[in-house]
Amino acid sequence: MNPRLCRAFLLWLLLCPLLAGGPLQVRDFRGKTLSLPRPARRIVCLMESALSGLYMLGAQEQVVGVPAQVYRPPVQVWYAALDDRLRQRRLPAPGNWDFVSLEGVIAMRPDLVILWSSQGEAIAALESRGIPVYGIFLKSREDLYREIRDLGTLTGHGSRAEELVAYTQAEVERFARRTRRIPANQRPGIYFMWAQGKMETSGGGSTVDDLLTLAGGRNVAGDIPREHVTVGMERLLGWNPDLIVMWNNERLIPTQVMGDPQWRSVQAVQKGRIHMLSEVFLCDLWTLKYPFAIKQVAQWCHPGLFRDLDLAQEEQAMLKRLYGRELKR
Repeated sequence: MNPRLCRAFLLWLLLCPLLAGGPLQVRDFRGKTLSLPRPARRIVCLMESALSGLYMLGAQEQVVGVPAQVYRPPVQVWYAALDDRLRQRRLPAPGNWDFVSLEGVIAMRPDLVILWSSQGEAIAALESRGIPVYGIFLKSREDLYREIRDLGTLTGHGSRAEELVAYTQAEVERFARRTRRIPANQRPGIYFMWAQGKMETSGGGSTVDDLLTLAGGRNVAGDIPREHVTVGMERLLGWNPDLIVMWNNERLIPTQVMGDPQWRSVQAVQKGRIHMLSEVFLCDLWTLKYPFAIKQVAQWCHPGLFRDLDLAQEEQAMLKRLYGRELKR
């Protein structure tokens, strides 16, 4: 071969990876660096919140395995509307946030698996077989933005990820501009009730604490620096919240709380200010849909300030922006 042509060919070999952009690299929530030679084309995602993000990114055709949760109420109807494969139950579900079928995952020949970072044994088993795993652990809005950007990089939808983050940040700011001007003495004290039980709440520095603050309220459990905490009735009565916000709960509705003799002396009960967030798919605090929860709580906290807010319109506008089309149950 002509020496000049040989040198040109060797130079092309060296530059080719650079011209192609090189490997796709991100650092997951374990601190582990993932490197993919190209966007993932066979993704097994066993986290419903992350799966929601993949559909927002437009990466659904790259998904070959889903969490079992998507085939169960209440999210089932939404995913059936999003993807005909899920409506027909054609995508395998080899696990969930609490279990993983290693044989089922491996059989799908994934080039990327998405799991909670706490699923250590499953992650180690998959990585020992050379399967890349992106581990997730979300504690804040910034973590959520990071997750979406990382998934955008790993799937080849980076520009869409930036669009999604920008839209969500703008929606948060749209409400924060109103609520940040509310003085502390006009912010209602809010008790947040998880579906696990009446005395299950979230303290300061938590995702819920951020939600209540952005909505113009004050978390009565804010002096407890914990994401999830169980409190006693005596402490709750001492807080005497102005407003109670319930996570969506199929086993308990606001009128049942109001009818509980132990709760009758609570100011929020006496004034009938107990509200339940919309179903989890719409208000998931670990997806880019969390601003919809802010909007609901803001209207409950300050109905006069947000009398112009049409939640039905806000819901449909959000779904269309995030998923790229109208989406109804």
